Amino acid sequence: MLKTAYFKKEKVSFSDKGKGRVVVLLHGFLGSHEIWKSTIENLSKSYRVIAIDLPGHGATPCFGYAHSMDLMAKSVKAVVDFLRLKKYVIVGHSMGGYVGLAFADLFPDNLKGLCLLHSTAYPDNEEKKKDRLRAITLVKANKTVYTKNSIRNLFATKNLKYLKDEISFATQIAKQTSRRGIVAALHGMRDRPGRDIILGLVEYPIMMVIGEQDNVLPYEQLLEQSRLIKNSSVLYLEHDGHFGFLESPKHSFKGLRKFLRKCF
Repeated sequence: MLKTAYFKKEKVSFSDKGKGRVVVLLHGFLGSHEIWKSTIENLSKSYRVIAIDLPGHGATPCFGYAHSMDLMAKSVKAVVDFLRLKKYVIVGHSMGGYVGLAFADLFPDNLKGLCLLHSTAYPDNEEKKKDRLRAITLVKANKTVYTKNSIRNLFATKNLKYLKDEISFATQIAKQTSRRGIVAALHGMRDRPGRDIILGLVEYPIMMVIGEQDNVLPYEQLLEQSRLIKNSSVLYLEHDGHFGFLESPKHSFKGLRKFLRKCF
């Protein structure tokens, strides 16, 4: 059963399961709270798990032509404030990690920890910015083909033949994302600032989950970035791409649980 909180006079949808210390899950681009199904089942035995539909994704509507990471972070704050939560760990997958970093920048006093799940604190380089614009053109031409190809690219190439159910699951969620929501997120990701300075400043633990076979973020760059973190944990998944919690769920849950114990 989804719940809602108001942000800019619109409803932000989220799920809320379990009791105890709070973990906030932020899905990636083309995702929704549904992508966390197994993660919620696993973590809610020990924690209160809040999984939010970010603007333009899942059951949460769009808030304009472009969704900046700051705007998304403020929608997350609207949910946790509605629930009267003061301290929590944020786990952000890909785009959700960008939102988590924006949240850390805007609301530093509320975090007990931050997990960047296949995500980066660096901004888009010029080539990546051009790719985002090309993606917008592709989405406008044929959303179905774009979403299908995008999801397949998030899995390690060698895993495609083994993980057909997981790919289908992620693809079905992606199909529910509106063309407008996709375009707004692409603009927001393209224009986001770098936030790597945060990694070396904050006292709370930060975890990076890195896939060696990631087609989106080069693992070498993420390993280099992890060395900037003052209080770091690294989970290195040598057989996985950009979707470690679907590709290697047991390894991912074990690493995440260890990190959460460190945070709390």
